[in-house]
Amino acid sequence: MLENALIMVAIIMAINIIYVSLSTLRVILTLKGRRYIAAVIGTIEIIIYTLGLGLVLDNLGEIQNLVAYGLGYGIGVISGSIIEEKLALGYTTVNVISSNPDITFTKQLREKGYGVTSWYAYGMDGDRLALQILSPRKYELHLYETIKSIDPKAFIIAYEPKQIHGGFWVKQVKKGKIVRSVEKEKEQSGEVPKEENISSREQ
Repeated sequence: MLENALIMVAIIMAINIIYVSLSTLRVILTLKGRRYIAAVIGTIEIIIYTLGLGLVLDNLGEIQNLVAYGLGYGIGVISGSIIEEKLALGYTTVNVISSNPDITFTKQLREKGYGVTSWYAYGMDGDRLALQILSPRKYELHLYETIKSIDPKAFIIAYEPKQIHGGFWVKQVKKGKIVRSVEKEKEQSGEVPKEENISSREQ
């Protein structure tokens, strides 16, 4: 009897974790304009949700099932957000303001494959260099590190654009210029063995 109760708790929790994880991904994909993938996920999500809810409603007298349902929901929210972070869908736009307008920010970032628009601005204490940089989200942290290595005092603001159209930068992404730049820096820093890096390129 106890074994059956534990199995039921595990099933309900697992179903709700999967359901909420899918729900989180569906919402994120919808916001990013990937409606067809979101629709497919939504179909699977509602089937799983109906199964889980049905099990709980059929056993309302069992308090452990309700607790498992609640715990599964909470864990699902966390797991869904972790999955989305790992996938790193979409792009990020980073606005940078450098106190030193003479730094060759634009050239250095473009050499690494980032799309950069720069202009001179005027701040409270004098001239500034303002930049708008577009990057895949998966390389967002690498971009921050690159910016800080060029100008440790740079002011950085980031946000996610909903839609991108036109510009030369799409071609740069297809060519994988940023990927090669990141791999090269990791190889030089010793994070990725040279043999592994070469074999991954050949594939």
